[in-house]
Amino acid sequence: VYVTPMSSRKGSAKQKSERFDNNISKRGAVPKGSKKEKPFSVGPVALAILIFLVVGSSLIQIIRQAQSGRIDG
Repeated sequence: VYVTPMSSRKGSAKQKSERFDNNISKRGAVPKGSKKEKPFSVGPVALAILIFLVVGSSLIQIIRQAQSGRIDG
């Protein structure tokens, strides 16, 4: 049975602690150029078609209800 010496465990914990302490001071210091922004996730043509369909279908529904003369809640 192999038993690891306690000194290596303490050294490993000390190294992890030092790395954490070094990283904690870097929090929020991300350069602005590292994030890439997408201009649009949906193209302007697809957005225009979607708006046209939604507005057009609601207008057609209003016109049909006005012609039939009844109000459906």
